[in-house]
Amino acid sequence: MSQNKKISMRPVSIIGVGCTQFGKSDSSIIDLAIQSSVEAINSANVKYDDIQSIYLGNFVGERLANQGSLGAMLADRLDISDIPATKTEGACASGGIAFRHAFLTIALGLYDFVLATGVEKMTSSSTPDVTAALATAGDMEMEMYAGLTFPGAFAMIMASHMQKYGTTREQIASVSVKNHRNGTNNPKAMFQKEINVEDVITSREISEPIRLFDCPPISDGAASVLLCPTEIAKNFVDNPVNILGSGHASGPISLSGMNDLTSFSATAIAANEAYAMSGLRAKDIDVIEVHDCFSIAEIIALEDLGFFNKGEGGPATESGITALNGIFPTNPSGGLIAKGHPVGATGIAQIYELTKQLQGISTNQTNEPETALAHNLGGVGALSTVHILGKTNGTK
Repeated sequence: MSQNKKISMRPVSIIGVGCTQFGKSDSSIIDLAIQSSVEAINSANVKYDDIQSIYLGNFVGERLANQGSLGAMLADRLDISDIPATKTEGACASGGIAFRHAFLTIALGLYDFVLATGVEKMTSSSTPDVTAALATAGDMEMEMYAGLTFPGAFAMIMASHMQKYGTTREQIASVSVKNHRNGTNNPKAMFQKEINVEDVITSREISEPIRLFDCPPISDGAASVLLCPTEIAKNFVDNPVNILGSGHASGPISLSGMNDLTSFSATAIAANEAYAMSGLRAKDIDVIEVHDCFSIAEIIALEDLGFFNKGEGGPATESGITALNGIFPTNPSGGLIAKGHPVGATGIAQIYELTKQLQGISTNQTNEPETALAHNLGGVGALSTVHILGKTNGTK
């Protein structure tokens, strides 16, 4: 039975954004969250006392940084601790979920000013410890205790896509090449150096057929956005960005539960919800940020989101359709692969980049976009959020 009901929702806009440098940081997890939050609040020209609620996305803070209660801790450090502060956890989609809840509480009239922040501190831990922590996003009872890791899971997904659709290793490698190229123009990206297809294919094997340059780096970082009702947004900034659509869905948490290893059902469902809310389709989107947790994940996301038919994402990427000057420019920030992947921050960092794109002030600016789409994924498709944004007075 459908749970979607027609309810009255008021338009919501983004009036402030902030993002730290991604990479290895000497700052603590809470200091990272403070840095991006302060930037977002100050750029929105609002008073701290105006903020009525906080949503903070974080996945492995308790395990890797020995710190819980991050939502309340952020509110306390910002000296607004009398407001509700909620931590959201949805594996690597934690940030996207925080953003969605911030959007919904304003859209439904509960609050007028809500801060959404995502943060993760990962580089202080060893690679085995990070790998084990991230594995908790999978099905521990059915798969992870047997030794499966996320590189192993996505290796099977990549092999399945190659076998089913004839996707080549070179086509998949072109995702990493493009995203590293985009990262060279992003001062906040962890990696700012170009690579080529040969570099990807000959880099160290992680889990066949996945190589090192198919993967995002372990990273520290935080990103924040401040939202308010659209009707008052221009009282604070000249160029707010409107939230046109929002979708959120869950799917199988294990590979064994998936009907098709080459598609994530949660992405398609969340996308359909966001498209329906916005009145737009994939063909109407001008710039895209997707969850490239591995190079094959970008190809599958673009297919699940409706930009390409199944099996066409690889050839499209190789041909330049997703390049900065292509029809569907994808991951101008450098994506997770080049920008970095502090998992709790990723979903909101995507919104940060797309807000800058729609305002025309990104360091890697595409050609006058009016609409944008952000896709955040958790686990092997266990959770997904999709958000569609629009330029003020510029939606198609």
